[in-house]
Parts: sequence; C-alpha cells; structure tokens
Amino acid sequence: MSVFLPPEPPAFATSSPRERVARVLTESLAPAHLVIALLLLVGAHSTEGWSGAGWGLLAALFCGVVPLGVIALGVRRGALTDKHIRVRRQRVVPMAASLLSVVAGVALLYALDAPAEVAALVVAMLAGLVSALAVTVWWQISLHNAVAGGTAMILVLAFGPAALPVAAAAPVAVGWSRLVLKAHTAAQVLAGTALGGVCAVVFALLR
Repeated sequence: MSVFLPPEPPAFATSSPRERVARVLTESLAPAHLVIALLLLVGAHSTEGWSGAGWGLLAALFCGVVPLGVIALGVRRGALTDKHIRVRRQRVVPMAASLLSVVAGVALLYALDAPAEVAALVVAMLAGLVSALAVTVWWQISLHNAVAGGTAMILVLAFGPAALPVAAAAPVAVGWSRLVLKAHTAAQVLAGTALGGVCAVVFALLR
C-alpha cells in the first residue's frame, strides 16, 4: 500500500512565480470543474440547443456539484485536509459518496430519457470513478489527471480531431501543475491520465 504523502502546498503569497501558475492551473482545472464543463459542452452538442445544455446541467448536479459539496463539508468538519484531499486514505469516503451521487444521476437520466450522449458520458464517469476508487484504496493515483485525460479523449470523440489541440492541453497543463506542487509523482500523473481512457472507452461504446 502506498505511503506517499505530498507536502502541504506553500501559501500563494510566498510561492514562486512557477508555483503560482501551477496553483492557478490546479485550481481552475480541478476534477469537478472539468466534469461540469464537459457535461455542459457534450450536453449542448447532443441536441445542438439549449435543451441539451439543460440535460448537461442536470447531470452536472450529480457528477460535479454534489461531489464538490461533499468535499467542502469534509474540509469544514476537519475530516479532510483540503479540497484536493492530498492524504490518500481520506479520499475513500468522499469518493464513495460521490459514487452514490453519480449512480443516482445515471438512474434519473435514463428514467427521464436523456440524450444518448449525456447518459453515455455519465455512465463513463461512473466507470472512471469506480476504477479510480479501486486504485485509490492502495495507491495515490492522480485524480486530477484521470479526469483531465478522460476529458481530453471524450472531447475528441464528441467534437472530432479539430478539438485535439485544445483537449490535449488540459492533461499536459494539469500534470505539469501537479508535479510542480509535488502533489504526485510522474508515475501517478501518467497512470491517472491513462485511467482517463476508461471513461473514453465506455463513452465511445455507449454513445
């Protein structure tokens, strides 16, 4: 079982310029933020109108907003060190709670006959979360890069090769930021990016 423990990140005011850029990237491209943005984009694309974006917003509630709330509550109660949960053993409970929320989202979307792409994406996220949770029990894989890698691959599947340059920038930027902040090792970053492929495969099969 992994004993890796990332250091507490330096305060923004005392960080080097390189660390400040890394902090901004880590915060802005956090997993829940990417999940919400991806659901809105794919939702809008699924019907080419506002109704699709509405489906994406509904899915984002279960896949992004609720998990953010679970983590915020854990930090407020002192059960979690920070919103990025740098201590691996603290990740299991909020990830399990997020899993239940995503399951509820899948059930609701299918019950309401949501667009196929939106439903497929949420099932893909569920598969990715299950995989990440299984790994997290014994090793501190980069969840940031798992989501960034999955996001990049799904964007290309949904919008075509033209999306590749922008999509590929996300996992590269996130991986760089996590290494600069010493939040993960290179192996953890690469493994996280690869794990994102689970989501992409499931999405490709179900859409």
